[in-house]
Amino acid sequence: MNDTDALAREQAVIEFMRAGRESSRLSVMFRHAAAARLGLTVTDMECLDFLMDTGAATAGQLAEQTNLTTGAITSMIRRLERAGYVTAERDPADRRRVIVTLVPERVEGGVRLYASYGNAISEVLSRHSTEEIRLLTRHYDEMSAVYRAQLATLNNDESP
Repeated sequence: MNDTDALAREQAVIEFMRAGRESSRLSVMFRHAAAARLGLTVTDMECLDFLMDTGAATAGQLAEQTNLTTGAITSMIRRLERAGYVTAERDPADRRRVIVTLVPERVEGGVRLYASYGNAISEVLSRHSTEEIRLLTRHYDEMSAVYRAQLATLNNDESP
């Protein structure tokens, strides 16, 4: 790699990092605004989002997905249950476990709230080739792995 290529790559990496930070910041702001509109917290929304993918999960799985303690996840499940978003039942195979199930009819408000976002994303993706979309998907998956590793480090590191 010559100096010109190295400089161009360095600039591209700097711009990539800036764009990533901006996207992350705007995503957080959007999620807070959407959660507030529904009378939920962002963590509640993340839990519901995970359940939209899985349909049901144990309380332990939800705690892992949301990075909450077991006490905090219990409070969140109760709050979502009272609001009608989920049901929580004892696992018949292991009465110590609770299985949390999404109530699909109740999340329709959130689906409607995200409809314009989904339409805008579809418009953006319509300008990309299948290979570019696969690259973006791979990027998201790789970044998720980085976030998981960093969360594990933060959760296990006792330094300030």
